[in-house]
Amino acid sequence: MKPNIEKTSFGSITIDGETYDHDIIIRLSGKVKKRKKKLSKQVFGTSHTISVEEAEHVYEEGAETLIFGTGQNGAACMSPEAEKFFKDKGCDMEVLPTPKAINAYNKATGKVIGLFHITC
Repeated sequence: MKPNIEKTSFGSITIDGETYDHDIIIRLSGKVKKRKKKLSKQVFGTSHTISVEEAEHVYEEGAETLIFGTGQNGAACMSPEAEKFFKDKGCDMEVLPTPKAINAYNKATGKVIGLFHITC
């Protein structure tokens, strides 16, 4: 069952009444998991650029859409290699600042995964 993202502010995101103080992934099952930022940080020296290694971790077989919340001010981005990875898997991407991405996630239909950066 797809969870409902209620709100976000700098450093937090609230989903079905539970507030998280770290970046998150929402799986196809609806489970909320902590984002593994180190997969990108070890490649780029920052977690603001999503590496193909992190993309491989985020992706789930059968996912049709990835909603990527790039932070409150849109500071995070997808590397070209990560973009290509999702495209090659046939997984569409919506890349938006996190406040807009939560609305897109809540309205999305089909097999959707979410990746949300909650700070800058």
